[in-house]
Amino acid sequence: MKSHRKELWFEAPERRQFINITAHVEEVLRASGIREGLCLVNAMHITASVYINDDERGLLGDYECWLEGLAPHEPLEQYRHNDTGEDNADAHLKRQIMGREVVVAVTDGRLDFGPWEQIFYGEFDGRRRKRVLVKIIGE
Repeated sequence: MKSHRKELWFEAPERRQFINITAHVEEVLRASGIREGLCLVNAMHITASVYINDDERGLLGDYECWLEGLAPHEPLEQYRHNDTGEDNADAHLKRQIMGREVVVAVTDGRLDFGPWEQIFYGEFDGRRRKRVLVKIIGE
């Protein structure tokens, strides 16, 4: 069995952003030479997420509204974490909801997706450089 590891770096100029990273992950898979196995993709920051869903503008807007309703950014004083001088408690909660990672089967050298599935990086406390780990194992 082979293993391949690559870090992807992203700049998210906005506080919250959803970035389709499918093409980046497919490029890592091609470079790995692995034809059959598993591909793990995870956010390496505790205020970011990796998830799979449809790349449809309305849905991305719905995520923004839904997450903000569940864990609104303001007022900042509603969160104990922000007592430390941070202002990103909501980002930690949003990450918990959206998840840390995804695993996708690799079949015949391709990500084995269902219809419309794409991999996204969800940034909830942006405006600085962040990374995503891609780890592929297989043959």
